[in-house]
Amino acid sequence: MALPYYVSPEQMMQDKAEYARKGIAKGKSIIVLEYTDGMLLVAENPSASLNKISEIYDRIAFAGAGRYSEFENLRKAGIRYADLKGFAYDREDVTAKSLANAYSQTIGNIFSEAMKPLEVEILVVEVADGGLPNELYRIAFDGSIGDEKGFVAIGGQAEELRLHLKDKYEAGLDQKAALRLATGALEAVSNVKVKPQSLEVAVLERSRTGRKFRRLSHNDLTAILTDTEQ
Repeated sequence: MALPYYVSPEQMMQDKAEYARKGIAKGKSIIVLEYTDGMLLVAENPSASLNKISEIYDRIAFAGAGRYSEFENLRKAGIRYADLKGFAYDREDVTAKSLANAYSQTIGNIFSEAMKPLEVEILVVEVADGGLPNELYRIAFDGSIGDEKGFVAIGGQAEELRLHLKDKYEAGLDQKAALRLATGALEAVSNVKVKPQSLEVAVLERSRTGRKFRRLSHNDLTAILTDTEQ
């Protein structure tokens, strides 16, 4: 009789983490920057239909890096969560913090209990009104959650982007300066010129009436990135 194959819990968790990291490292990067009037989300994504950035609710956005089918399912689940909570209670009760906690619990349970972990890393972003601080949460493949300030990067070259932005980012940027900084960071870590057609960009604009989420078109990006006036 063959002996049952044994793997220690510690080794199993290490193997799962390594598997998830390798999957996420294959994906393109995403940057979120805080600027004076809101939050800017920039993804390397040449596809016009397979979005990595999307709106979740009135003032909340989502970004996912890694395996598309997995973070797309999380995005849809987040929209259902927000809609149900907003309908049952009040729209103001739908917050990035509660959504990020729900994501953290779901992703953490899958990491602990399923044979295969999710190969994703996601961001939940909320723009605030009335002088309150914006909210920016990063949820990793194992469900761990981080509260970020100012900027954050996820995906294949996240660590290099964080180091670049740590030196270059400063508070008080306007939208154009934030976009140029994000694009410059992507070019710096890849040593390749980034074209507007290969970017997916959206903003959460504090001053915007109603829903705060707005996508920037490739024409918008071209105009901003080729404008030499500061």
